Amino acid sequence: MWKQISLAVLLAAGLLACQTKERYKSFTPGQVWLDNNNVHINAHGGGILYDNGRYYWFGEHKTEGEGGNVANVGVHCYSSTDLYNWKDEGIALAVAPEGSGSPIEKGCILERPKVIHNARTGKYVMWFHLEPKGAGYTGAQSGVAVSDKVTGPYRFLHAGRINAGKWPQGTPESLKTAPVQAEAHYSGGDLPAHPDSLNLIKRDLEGGQMARDMNLFVDDDGTAYHIYASEENSTLQIARLNSDYTDHDGTYIRCFKGRFMEAPAMFKHEGRYYLMMSGCTGWSSNAARSAVADSILGEWTELGNPCVDADSALTYHSQSTYILPVAGKEGQFIYLGDRWTPENAIDGRYIWLPLEFEDGRFIIRWKDEWKLED
Repeated sequence: MWKQISLAVLLAAGLLACQTKERYKSFTPGQVWLDNNNVHINAHGGGILYDNGRYYWFGEHKTEGEGGNVANVGVHCYSSTDLYNWKDEGIALAVAPEGSGSPIEKGCILERPKVIHNARTGKYVMWFHLEPKGAGYTGAQSGVAVSDKVTGPYRFLHAGRINAGKWPQGTPESLKTAPVQAEAHYSGGDLPAHPDSLNLIKRDLEGGQMARDMNLFVDDDGTAYHIYASEENSTLQIARLNSDYTDHDGTYIRCFKGRFMEAPAMFKHEGRYYLMMSGCTGWSSNAARSAVADSILGEWTELGNPCVDADSALTYHSQSTYILPVAGKEGQFIYLGDRWTPENAIDGRYIWLPLEFEDGRFIIRWKDEWKLED
């Protein structure tokens, strides 16, 4: 009898595991998305790395309530072979204990983690937007961690403002000599004048440039770039990383000055570079923006809102976090967005939608359900 019961339990467990593994065969944006443990995926503001035949999804681990908007746990990692079904790989980067004095101690703000692989060093390198505990959003720092294994654990290296003492490419001499007219800190959603009138770039020259919402991009030649909202969120900057991907090499540009763009996501299609961004309205959704360039460090041209149908003015109640090129599918990309729920951070949902290309721009349309083969 005991053997029969045990066999039945084992068979049932095996069947459940099989069902869990192949639970999803399509994307249903905005719905609860369960992992292999039947738990809603907890990887907000995330990005995806494709490595050795598997996708790895890294994102902020949120906890319940409004208190879950700060980092209480760290960066969560999941893996998948089909993009529908995800295996929980655990916490890739854990926050340090309270009272440790670490820049990433529990209670800090750790947002938008992204991981890239350095083919030369063999290391996996994670970057994230960091606000030290208790500083609100005045820190505007960038954090870096590394690992020998894609799923971690990642070892925290350093954090701080970036490109201290370095002028961006193309800075006019008049700006270098003009006085600083800026206060110490602004709201992050607007300014009393254009960032050049305030001379924010000079204000932050010695201490380093601000970096909030961010992303990473590795070009075909292996050169990596850091894209981030800077100058009180008023200007997007794009900075080149060093050969180890663990710091900057001092080369960077300013884009969309005074346009207040955040949540940048970059990708490359048919030799051209594209960006998707949002406006600056806090947790609330707004109309997305897009842009194109022939060179990452060249001139960027705005293309308008890539969302084109009903609810496009609110980006389907989401905000961009990553544009994923589908492995083995030339020209196929997926928009990854977050539907934030700051009143209960852990309940944030994911909006994944396919990109289309028309007349030199990319567009996104809403779909209640869709498949890669669609």
